[in-house]
Amino acid sequence: MQHAVGSPLPPHQPGHGPAAGWPPAAHHPGPHHPGSHQGSAPVPPPPGRAGAPTAPQPPGPPAPPVQASPAQAPPPPPDVTGHIQLPPGGPVAVPTAPAAHAAPDPTITTLAVLLIGPAGAGKTSVAKHWAEHRRVPTAHISLDDVREWVRSGFANPQSGWNDSSEAQYRLARRTCGFAARNFLANGISCILDDAVFPDRPVVGLGGWKRHVGPGLLPVVLLPGLDVVLERNAERTGNRRLTDEEVARIHGRMAGWYGSGLPIIDNSQLDIPTTARVLDEVLSRAIASPPTW
Repeated sequence: MQHAVGSPLPPHQPGHGPAAGWPPAAHHPGPHHPGSHQGSAPVPPPPGRAGAPTAPQPPGPPAPPVQASPAQAPPPPPDVTGHIQLPPGGPVAVPTAPAAHAAPDPTITTLAVLLIGPAGAGKTSVAKHWAEHRRVPTAHISLDDVREWVRSGFANPQSGWNDSSEAQYRLARRTCGFAARNFLANGISCILDDAVFPDRPVVGLGGWKRHVGPGLLPVVLLPGLDVVLERNAERTGNRRLTDEEVARIHGRMAGWYGSGLPIIDNSQLDIPTTARVLDEVLSRAIASPPTW
């Protein structure tokens, strides 16, 4: 296609010459009329040969257009889907003890708490209340709730402890630990509840330390046996255990005495009071993290 005399050249593009596909000294085709105005300025001679005549060059094929390199490509359009990149969740570090003159305030500190206790100790109720009434974002991660996500093929320990129920408990603990790390990485505290036995350290506290990190703060909730039996009797569904099973679990939990972990006897405490005592225990644990 020919352009009229004086018409503009194609727009300049990054990575191309003065005009892609156009010879640098080319004029518009068509006859030359003396005295007529040309659309482009005369091309100066090469350096060092000022005034030297230029020999005519035979016309050749047009130069192929130069492709832009990937580095020069325009940036992709911004993401407008609303997706927010979240930081990855890593192991939770041990809380840093505050200065000696400053009392730690567990109500405004990002924490990872593991509430331990037998069935009927009130772990879930206390953990839920504690999480709901904090002044900073806090999540309650219930092991039993996560374990019961399994609908078809759920291995109910009431039907007898076997390899399937053991595997589902382990899977639920890993899932809870993964969720806790992600909550904490995004500035949200979390409290987990589990019936961890002191005579199974590899599966119990050792497993939680692997899943969450050494900064997890374990606290034992251990009321008297009569209170535990009474609360268990009010339960329904597969969370209600037999009295014999409750007594056996409670007896095993007594092994936490002398372990160095903080223990709360909430036999005579209601849920809000127990949550306040939990804050006091966590304040001491932040200042002097327990060894476990």
